[in-house]
Amino acid sequence: MNKIYNPIRDDWKTVLKRPTQTVADIEDVVKNVFKEIKSGGDAIVKKYTEKFDGAKMDTNLVSVSEIEAAKELVSTELKEAIQQAKGNIERFHIAQKTEKVSVETANGVLCWQEKRPVQKVGLYIPGGTAPLFSTILMLVVPATIAGCQEIVLCTPPSKEGKVNPAILYAADLCGVTKIFKVGGIQAIAGMTFGTETIPQVYKIFGPGNQFVTVAKQLATQFGVAIDMPAGPSELLVMADDTANAAFVASDLLSQAEHGADSQVILVSTSKNFIDAVEIEVALQLQDLPRKAIAEKSIGNSKLIYVEDDQTAVDLINEYGPEHYILCVENESFFLENAYNAGSVFIGNYTPESAGDYASGTNHTLPTNGYAKQYSGVNLDSFMKSMTFQKISKEGISEIGKTIEVMAEAEGLHAHKNAVTLRLKSLK
Repeated sequence: MNKIYNPIRDDWKTVLKRPTQTVADIEDVVKNVFKEIKSGGDAIVKKYTEKFDGAKMDTNLVSVSEIEAAKELVSTELKEAIQQAKGNIERFHIAQKTEKVSVETANGVLCWQEKRPVQKVGLYIPGGTAPLFSTILMLVVPATIAGCQEIVLCTPPSKEGKVNPAILYAADLCGVTKIFKVGGIQAIAGMTFGTETIPQVYKIFGPGNQFVTVAKQLATQFGVAIDMPAGPSELLVMADDTANAAFVASDLLSQAEHGADSQVILVSTSKNFIDAVEIEVALQLQDLPRKAIAEKSIGNSKLIYVEDDQTAVDLINEYGPEHYILCVENESFFLENAYNAGSVFIGNYTPESAGDYASGTNHTLPTNGYAKQYSGVNLDSFMKSMTFQKISKEGISEIGKTIEVMAEAEGLHAHKNAVTLRLKSLK
């Protein structure tokens, strides 16, 4: 791992750079796939599934019989774990429900706000070397609570044209409407434009690699909303000598094993602690089945020493981590000054893995610094706030003159007239 001591502020941008390709590097590929799928539909989706995933598909749609067969392949132990995690996620997201807000802003002028679900949502679930069935819980549970009417799920198939049984079990358990064996750019394009089989959706959710991230951003140019730009996973740990070096090393490796383009960072005010974590990472790495992937990610990662807590806070807010673990003596100071992070994990016994699976919080979070302006997925991500107003005769008399004066000042005389006619009818 790269050790960096007291980096000067002017160098922070370089020090904290993510190991990701720029949009320009992959945008042309994404645009070409989108263009072809927009005009060619399912046939082009199948073409790219064969090209990118090595699977030759007769149909993209997962059948009922495939789902039923998958249920038999999932162990009782895993089913029980998924069910417990689902329950915790449900409890946390149900608690996010809010009541209608209603205010009489003036006599006879009633205004209120209500939340309504996004009717059609598309969910992208990564497959490949790590089939993220846990992400299904994170997306389908709040979508169901919100009341979304159509929940479409796309996930890449294996070379044999199959989907991991745990993905199918979790999708069926949570209430997905349709499941498609489609991954990558072609999945995002299919949900953006709609094909003969894949429904067009209003909003797309879910993490993915850099190609998926760029594809989601491109989808917004065609009238489809997205949850956030969510690319390769990342973790920043802030720890001092009160932390457990073995725990911290395990947390760094838990994110490093996601992919070679993941990034993990340790920030500390203790050089001795940094050295201890480095030793632990090397030891624990040897026992990981995904050692080769984790090693590449560790090569992109940083161990950063700073002299004081204020400098550490400033550096962390500049980075804006997706996941932020905090194991320090001065815990309250760091929490009060945490502005840019997707999700925060506090204390020696709160691993990031808890949020990934079963604590109840959502693990679909902004990466690549987008935590500075985006929230992680929550119940409101699947809803829209709509405003309403109802004005009585008394109400239009109360605010009518104000509207007339403002409309005339802006030169919008039809606006003024819409009020003037009503006021005259009351005389």
